[in-house]
Amino acid sequence: MTPSQIPQTALPPFHLAIPVHDIAAARQFYGEVLGFDRGRSADRWTDWNVSGHQVVTHQVDGHINAVAGTNRVDDHEVPVPHFGLVLSVQQFQQLAERLTDAGTDFVIAPYVRFPGEPGEQWTMFFLDPSGNALEFKAFQDPTQLFAI
Repeated sequence: MTPSQIPQTALPPFHLAIPVHDIAAARQFYGEVLGFDRGRSADRWTDWNVSGHQVVTHQVDGHINAVAGTNRVDDHEVPVPHFGLVLSVQQFQQLAERLTDAGTDFVIAPYVRFPGEPGEQWTMFFLDPSGNALEFKAFQDPTQLFAI
């Protein structure tokens, strides 16, 4: 199952527009590597169905500084800003394998964060071809999403 095939929840969909420097590279990455379904598009932008949410890649000219900085979490430097999905553990493992097979360089390789604590989760961070940071995570117990 690809991330775009994950069943939708009753939550309202969000919309996120992100800059890319090469729309063809973005289409290959978001469509082929991540497996998101492509929606409307034009020469310089593409809509993506990210599990029922609308993410739009917009080609912009000039230098893109997509990561503003990092924040230390669980002894790792987390790139900020970032976005992604919360998957099942099986979907997370499948996506991690798919990304590895595609030769993705992880900013933070897949690992279990906060082991044995509230909110224990699998997590991984990587950049798209334009340097936008993505995080995908999974909880063995999804009720721990907002655990304190």
